[in-house]
Formats: sequence, C-alpha cells, structure tokens
Amino acid sequence: MADVAADEWTVRGIVRRMFPVLVVLTAIELGSGLVLDTFEGTLLRYPTLLVLVPVTIGMAGNLGSILASRLSTAFHLGLLSFDATDDRLAGNALATVGLAVTVFPLVGGGAWAVQAAVGVTRLAPGIVVAVALASGVTLAVLAVVVTTITTYAAYRFELDPDDVVIPVVTNVCDVLGVLVLFGVVRVLVSG
Repeated sequence: MADVAADEWTVRGIVRRMFPVLVVLTAIELGSGLVLDTFEGTLLRYPTLLVLVPVTIGMAGNLGSILASRLSTAFHLGLLSFDATDDRLAGNALATVGLAVTVFPLVGGGAWAVQAAVGVTRLAPGIVVAVALASGVTLAVLAVVVTTITTYAAYRFELDPDDVVIPVVTNVCDVLGVLVLFGVVRVLVSG
C-alpha cells in the first residue's frame, strides 16, 4: 500500500493518471476550434463579438476553476456531502452565478468600448451587454453543473479532484463558452 501512495507523487504516476484525461481534453478543445471556425462569418460581420470570444471563454473557465477549487478544498476537508441540501454546495453555486451577473455586463461594455475606440462598432452597446450577460449567466449555470458532476465523478472514481476537476472544467467550459456565446448571438443578434 505504501508503494501505491508513493507512486502517486512521482512523475510517472502523475503522467499515468493524467495522460488519458489530457488526451480526451485535447480532442474536446479541437472540437471547440472547429465550432468557432463555423462562426467566422458572424465574427467578421460583428467585430465586437470577436472581442467577446476570448473573454467569454476565459471568464467561463475562470468561474468553473474558482468553483472547482472551492469544491475540491471542501471535499478534502470532509465538508462536502454532494447532497442536494448541502449549504456549502448551494452557496458556492449561487456565488458563481452572482459573480457572472456582476462581471459579464462589464465584459460586454468593455468589448463595445474597445470596438468604439477603434471605430468598428456595428452593434448597439445594449445588445453587446445583453449578449455578454446572457452568455455569462448561462455559462455560470453550466459551469456549476459541470464542476459538481466532475467533482462527484472524481470522488466516485477515487481520483484526486485537484488533479482532475480544474483541467476538465476549464476545457469543457471553453467548448461551452463558444457554443453558448454563438447560441445567444443567434437569438439576440441574428434572430
């Protein structure tokens, strides 16, 4: 048993555990790039949305990572029960959505301001803020779901959530960020 525990902290042990996860996540990221490529025409037509893409993807991953870190810490401290009535889980989920509600309108306003400064805005500031807010809140809810499921799966498969959850959540949120942003754009801008 001591040999198994000692192997967990070697380079070989870490690579053995993480390599399959990283291969799957690389395939997911390639899918995200392919999806992004299909929306090239929309991005060229509305350059403000082009500014929103990396920021939205990054913020979604950040929200998921923050939540993943908090859940992993609570898990290691024995404070997380994965029960629907767990106040710690619910509080962290609400904080994640609340953070999205406060940050994403600023992201939208900032994207519009950057494009206005260079003189290429084609969308009203209210539309850009609405796209950012709707995308952000949707992504925050999805990040909560993905993070909770991934943390629970790490627990069930006896994996260290610190090793698995953040890479999975950030990569999945990258893909979801692209899908959600362009879904919202289709509803609010193109629809």
